[in-house]
Amino acid sequence: MHGTTMSTTTISSKPSVPAGGVRRPLHWRVRFTFLSLIWGFSFLFMKVGTHGFAPFQVTLGRLVFGTAVLVVAMAVKRERLPRGARTWAHLAVAGFFLNALPFSLFAYSELTIPSTLAGICNATSPLWGMVLSLVALSEDRPTRVRVAGLGLGFLGVLTVLGAWQGFHGLDARGTTMALLASLSYPVGWIYVRRTLAGSTESHLSLTGGQLLLATVQLAVVTPLFTDLPSHLSVVPLLAIAALGALGTGVAMLVQYGLVAEVGPTTAQMVTYFVPIIATAAGVAVLGEHLTWSTPVGAVIVLAGAALTQARPRSGHRSGTQQAEGAAAPDSGTTPRESSRPEPAAKA
Repeated sequence: MHGTTMSTTTISSKPSVPAGGVRRPLHWRVRFTFLSLIWGFSFLFMKVGTHGFAPFQVTLGRLVFGTAVLVVAMAVKRERLPRGARTWAHLAVAGFFLNALPFSLFAYSELTIPSTLAGICNATSPLWGMVLSLVALSEDRPTRVRVAGLGLGFLGVLTVLGAWQGFHGLDARGTTMALLASLSYPVGWIYVRRTLAGSTESHLSLTGGQLLLATVQLAVVTPLFTDLPSHLSVVPLLAIAALGALGTGVAMLVQYGLVAEVGPTTAQMVTYFVPIIATAAGVAVLGEHLTWSTPVGAVIVLAGAALTQARPRSGHRSGTQQAEGAAAPDSGTTPRESSRPEPAAKA
């Protein structure tokens, strides 16, 4: 789940519709479906990309194509990159934990595990996020429902991995990498909330800077650990282009459009469709084997992840809710999104 970024800009809870008969954007459900599909297929694209390129090369290519899309978007909207050394330092850390590290770990994991398993591991990000937020965010208080969701979610992980049969046939290294990639996202989210929540830069500007720095990081590391391929494989190259341009660049723009229109709570629901699509794509297109424990465990993981996002039904709003909350549709007020919509993890 899928280039994950942050946003710190003030946005309206309802999209403005200019006068003069300007065509309205696609219905949010259409964009929601599109986002689910491209993030779900990202795991397939990574798998195909590794058939012709080293994992670091897949990640670097992904970031190059994704950054190019953001650069074009910034040029169209006449946005500038962020200013200030401190902001760039924070963006470098965010780019590492939200892009460079998880993208690379997922790419390496898919050398030895199916794309279906990688997609399901990605769905554990909300579970890791809850564990970390209880430690790092004092305002995020646990409830019985959320703790139960945490336990249920990790029970689902054990089901997917076949714990009752001693994890037979499981590649421990690849699976560990995929789980660590999923853990990297909430680490990055929490860091962003603690450092960039008050930034006055637009979300597009911050996103562009973050991806640019992540690309630079991979551009430095990749030549140290890989050699140039002896020949360019067309299909893997196209897969990397789709992974970067669609799964990272376009996906970020669509995601923030959804947050602006329907709010982060609805937009983050895409998280629960990504592993389903990733599993279907892996089985249908790549012919990956699927045992009964994989879909059953995935359902348990998603149910647990959903419960960890449950909020108390009270008049008091926690700091987390205030960070994620949007104004009521007809209130006429403007919400402020302090960070990216959190559980919307992707590869």
